[in-house]
Amino acid sequence: MLEKLQLHLNTNFPFLKGKRLFLAVSGGMDSMVLLQLFHQLNYEIAVLHCNFSLRNLESDGDEDFVKYYCEENQIPLFVQKFDTKQFAEDAKVSIQVAARKLRYDWFYEQLADKNFDYILTAHHLDDSLETFLINLTRGTGLEGLTGIPAQNDKIIRPLLPFSRVEIENYMQENNLQWREDSSNASDKYFRNKVRHAIVPVLKELNPNLLSSFQNTVENLQQAQSLVEDATKLVFQIVVQEETNQLKFNLIELLKLPNYSAYLYQWLKDFGFTAWEDIYDLVTAQSGKQVFSETHILLKNRDLLILYAKEIHSDKEEYFIPKELQEVKVPLKISFCNKNDISNTNSNCIFVDEELLQFPLTIRKWQEGDYFYPLGMQGKKKLSKYFKDEKMSLIDKSNQWLLCSDNQIVWVIGRRQDERFKITEITNHKLQIKLY
Repeated sequence: MLEKLQLHLNTNFPFLKGKRLFLAVSGGMDSMVLLQLFHQLNYEIAVLHCNFSLRNLESDGDEDFVKYYCEENQIPLFVQKFDTKQFAEDAKVSIQVAARKLRYDWFYEQLADKNFDYILTAHHLDDSLETFLINLTRGTGLEGLTGIPAQNDKIIRPLLPFSRVEIENYMQENNLQWREDSSNASDKYFRNKVRHAIVPVLKELNPNLLSSFQNTVENLQQAQSLVEDATKLVFQIVVQEETNQLKFNLIELLKLPNYSAYLYQWLKDFGFTAWEDIYDLVTAQSGKQVFSETHILLKNRDLLILYAKEIHSDKEEYFIPKELQEVKVPLKISFCNKNDISNTNSNCIFVDEELLQFPLTIRKWQEGDYFYPLGMQGKKKLSKYFKDEKMSLIDKSNQWLLCSDNQIVWVIGRRQDERFKITEITNHKLQIKLY
């Protein structure tokens, strides 16, 4: 097994040589084999051990066992104890989800704090098969059927080509000790039911199940690669990327016979779950929206617009005293006195400073707001102005106003107010410029 692992590392992970590696070690058979193998291969390693405090004295025994092994072999060890049950209760998640989040959050903290390069875990081929079956049972896309990835960012799983039987044989041949997790025998957890009840039956039906599974996963991974390539190519045709949003051209999108599959690939990383609502949005009336925890997808005429939820409150106000020459929040705006007013545009206006009441304020627009558009007679509601300008919901929700005593001086970046314009009797001309 040592030689097979060395060949696997040289072929698929040559970049690990000379790197500082954390090994995630629970004390169980799989992780102890991982530790033994990498210790023999003379990589620069250290051990991370999580005590989740879920099995009382048994959890503490695992920690002591790993500590003893590392001390005997002079391997650096870092241990973290968690109150997993309390965290799961506070976060309203399952114990398994809580343990996973606590573990990986701590792993990445250690990478940064200790200046290590990668974290190695002991997932193996049987684990990958179980994950495949779990995802298949619950329902998944192609990505969920490609097994456990060999690398995910800084997490690397070098034992994926090895079966549980190979690992067990290595333990016995080398007389290695390990700790047995009593929860592995319980069928309380879904993964254990798959491991104990389903996999043995499949292996009985096909003694070469793991080999067949490896071939299947390789084929599915190749298919997934084709999907990703096609998704990237079509993205360039359909999607326009802007600073704070993505715009999906529905005219181009609807030319695709499987447009919903493309939408899924493009949007799956933004936290959406209501996929049928998203697919219906394509033909819905303008103004309809679908929400995830972090993003909004809006139908606006011939576009779907994706943007992050606004982090500013509509009630926020930013005050600008008279002596201030520049603000940077929420927008970068400069104020200076100038006589030359030839450079007026939507991002640069000139006002009569003597008509202003300081401090000025910058705030979001609100229902009922009105102003006197420069060059027009009379006042106009902002909502009507936005409609005439054909502004999307996103543009409206992101619109800031510059105000003097709550009178609108400037719909920032769009239209100045008539009441504050430069006239023949103006003595002090103030340039206000948006960057």
